[in-house]
Amino acid sequence: MSAIPGEAASLADLPLREELAGASPYGAPQIDAPVRLNTNENPYPPSEALVEELVAEVRAAAAGLNRYPDRGAVELRERLAAYVSGQVGVEVSTANLWAANGSNEVLHQLLQAFGGPGRTALGFTPSYSMHPILCQGTHTEFVSRERGSDFRIDPAGALAAVREIDPDVVFVTSPNNPTGDVTPLELIEELARQVKGLVVVDEAYMEFSDQPSAIGLVDRYPNRLVVSRTMSKAFDFAGGRLGYLVAAPAVVDALQLVRLPYHLSTLGQAAALVALRHADETLATVATLKKERARVADGLAGLGFEVADSEANFVFFGRFSDSHAAWQAFLDRGVLIRDVGQRGYLRATIGTPEDNDALLDAARHVAARRGA
Repeated sequence: MSAIPGEAASLADLPLREELAGASPYGAPQIDAPVRLNTNENPYPPSEALVEELVAEVRAAAAGLNRYPDRGAVELRERLAAYVSGQVGVEVSTANLWAANGSNEVLHQLLQAFGGPGRTALGFTPSYSMHPILCQGTHTEFVSRERGSDFRIDPAGALAAVREIDPDVVFVTSPNNPTGDVTPLELIEELARQVKGLVVVDEAYMEFSDQPSAIGLVDRYPNRLVVSRTMSKAFDFAGGRLGYLVAAPAVVDALQLVRLPYHLSTLGQAAALVALRHADETLATVATLKKERARVADGLAGLGFEVADSEANFVFFGRFSDSHAAWQAFLDRGVLIRDVGQRGYLRATIGTPEDNDALLDAARHVAARRGA
């Protein structure tokens, strides 16, 4: 008898949807390495003041856990609207904001509402690998077009793809993951003019860029443009799982048609509110990470690596004859980075100065071995 009930069954034995057969779940390797630079987290933990306030808020909220949370997360959306208005310089209201469990849930809800059977999403690869996975889970056909040799979206090619495919959803990740480049607003606006459906601008890393946000275009294209963001990166809040969307109020109304009831817990909302109240001290780490990004990029380039221009909290570099072997070589020296499946390239998160010193030291050994 099996020690685990049902262990004898495999995926092949289940009545799984046909299009999920052979698929792999999303996820970065969770390896206990001395230096972990593979998941684009902010390396700086929350401040002691934030932690103390969070503990007090959770204690207060716990007294009411017998009741369901605020279904509309109204106070949280009010605070997010205030943060976005100040950070981006574009006035938005609570009606423009929607919040969920990470930006992945926001994107999933968008596909539930605007994708689905018989509908198509267009993406420009390499880009965020969750986009096709979310499409698969919502019966949305995902069609990709390759970026140029510089890993940027070719404007003429992108507009030609829109005319050819006539997509219901277009994903533009800016800054792009895994490459780090920002898509010009002129191209985003032209896409919004030409698509029949939605242009979803995924700005998960925008706090690390000096370029203007696409949020400023939402009022011009209320039926065509939405911007998703997250608190996971710049806010030291990856474990808090809070993503949000800025869009026309009608889009927010549409997402409420597909969202699960009470999808944001009382404790999750309380934690996010505390993080927003401490935004100034938390976001001060962004300037440090941007300086370290420049130092790491210069260091890798000095070792002979090709480094893509990045406005995110990571660098994308190569070229390697065997990127997975190179990934293993970094890990052998105690530095865990990310093999994103792009031949010849790897991605490394920007960490603390000490983390980055370890990354550059490992890179010296990898470079020496490569040149041997």
